[in-house]
Amino acid sequence: MSDSSDAPRAVVLVSGGMDSATAVWEARERGYDPLFLHTSYGQRTETKEYECASRLAEECDAADFLHIETDHLSRIGGSSLTDEGMAVGDADTESEEIPDTYVPFRNANLLSMAVSYAEAQAAEAVFIGAHSEDFSGYPDCRPAFFEAFERVVDVGTRPETEITIEAPFAEWSKTHIAERGLDLDVPFEHTWSCYRDEAPACGTCDSCAFRLEAFRAAGARDPIAYAERPDHS
Repeated sequence: MSDSSDAPRAVVLVSGGMDSATAVWEARERGYDPLFLHTSYGQRTETKEYECASRLAEECDAADFLHIETDHLSRIGGSSLTDEGMAVGDADTESEEIPDTYVPFRNANLLSMAVSYAEAQAAEAVFIGAHSEDFSGYPDCRPAFFEAFERVVDVGTRPETEITIEAPFAEWSKTHIAERGLDLDVPFEHTWSCYRDEAPACGTCDSCAFRLEAFRAAGARDPIAYAERPDHS
């Protein structure tokens, strides 16, 4: 990892998915050296996600890569992402219900770790790739949540510490993220979004469906392999 730059640093929460990968390249475009924070918390595809996050760190010569393993979210349960007793449902992109893939208050947990890491490393920002189609189903992806969390950071860190919470895609669609990532030459072939499987991606869960539709709408072919891929994708 690189540590010789004089550029300001930003911690980026990198799941290994397309949104967080684009957030990394967005941070770089804004002049930051990215510090990768990847967490394994018992999610079904944690091995594949870790592989992708590690490869992305190599691709962009990240200033640092911190991998944290924690099982408390899976022990708490309440999500099909972490509970093997709950099935991950097929995509229902029209539903307004909070999906069973919601991990209760996950982003508050992840952002707390990211802020600790940022303060210890004298980083100036924390980036997260959440977007508008997330916050329609996940309450901890709403712009109001990130604004409130930044106030918590201001109160709960050293007086001289200034860390902003950057959710650059909070008002964007996934299609806009795909378009931005393509413009920034994000290596999407090294990303993973499937909730169910580690190879190939299922193509039918919510995350796969949104991703495939985003690439289709952006006029590009998703470069990863799928067990089921719509003909138009």
